[in-house]
Amino acid sequence: MHKLTIETFRHAEAVLREIILDTGLIYSKPFTLQTGNNIWFKPENMQLTGAYKIRGALYKVSTLSQKQRQRGLITASAGNHAQGLGFASQYYGANAVIVMPETTPLVKVNNTKAYGVQVVLAGNIYDDAYAHALKTAQEYGYEFVHPFNDPDIAAGQGTLAFEILRSLPETDVILVPVGGGGLIAGIATLAKILKPSVTVIGVEPSGAACMKMSLKEGKVTSLHKVETIADGVAVRTPGDKIFPYVQKYVDDIITIDDQKLVDVFLDLMESHKMIVENAGLLSVAALKYLDVKNKNVVALLSGGNMDVITISSLVQHGLRNRGRIFTFSVRLPDRPGELHRISGIIAQERGNIIELQHNQFVDINRNSDKGTELVVTLEAFGHEHKNTIMTALSQKGYDANIVS
Repeated sequence: MHKLTIETFRHAEAVLREIILDTGLIYSKPFTLQTGNNIWFKPENMQLTGAYKIRGALYKVSTLSQKQRQRGLITASAGNHAQGLGFASQYYGANAVIVMPETTPLVKVNNTKAYGVQVVLAGNIYDDAYAHALKTAQEYGYEFVHPFNDPDIAAGQGTLAFEILRSLPETDVILVPVGGGGLIAGIATLAKILKPSVTVIGVEPSGAACMKMSLKEGKVTSLHKVETIADGVAVRTPGDKIFPYVQKYVDDIITIDDQKLVDVFLDLMESHKMIVENAGLLSVAALKYLDVKNKNVVALLSGGNMDVITISSLVQHGLRNRGRIFTFSVRLPDRPGELHRISGIIAQERGNIIELQHNQFVDINRNSDKGTELVVTLEAFGHEHKNTIMTALSQKGYDANIVS
């Protein structure tokens, strides 16, 4: 393994230059106006394989001997590193085994298999897959390629700093999603070598803030559990081999609640038409928590690999959070015209009905004033519009209640 020196980073860039994309920077006027800083995005969600992980995997495999490659490679991953190593093994003609948790979405499994690697499903979480991969590596003599705890992996990921500072030499702050630490170790080390005045800030989910805890304790520390929708950074223990670089070069760590990621997902979709996975949204969510103004800030969008079901769920939750979709229930007399009256009130207030459930059998006494239940899902312009619709129903004598 190499140490993280400028020579190592230059070698890594030379290896990667002809293979991967320089994803450039995207200026964000909407986020600039929101935050009071000049905001650029580094869109690694547009990278080959859909994430930055290809950088570290390619560089690591390039450093291995032909004998090591022929013996076979193995790793554990729930997605991005799996595809990165799949690409790298295909590029260098190596055999590879990827161990993934049994809970991995089928689309990620199939995308990984498409690189011609063998995929093995083991356990329910990453730690189970990791243990299985290590055991298999020892049993068959495979070369284990760690997702983050390897300076060569960090060197490949760190080449992002060359591209960022080449595109925007005036960069003041770089925001980096943090899981096990390989990405931020590489970026922070190289960025500080190239421009010592730059500030590098890591961003972790509150439910998986192992790096923040480790920095506070002054040593690598494991969380008892992780709980976050940002599965790409759901790591219990940072890498001990790259931790010293994080200690030396990273200026701060910001933690973000999962709910913030839901809102940011919609912001990016609507303002930049980009799909970014939950881990990659961390740096964007952190923009509102920077204690600086009028600075040039680069937020790394680390990846965009999401299955359609997850995207759909994020959209639904995001719209409900903003009051742009909501559901109410109301009890009505079971008589002709009541449904028409309700729909008329909604139409008058410019609400748009998405779904309607009309249950005449909610009460055994059909002569009751509340013998029928109506559940309506509406599209609105936001919370103020939602409240206006609910007030209009109340003024017409309906005891309607918001369900969600």
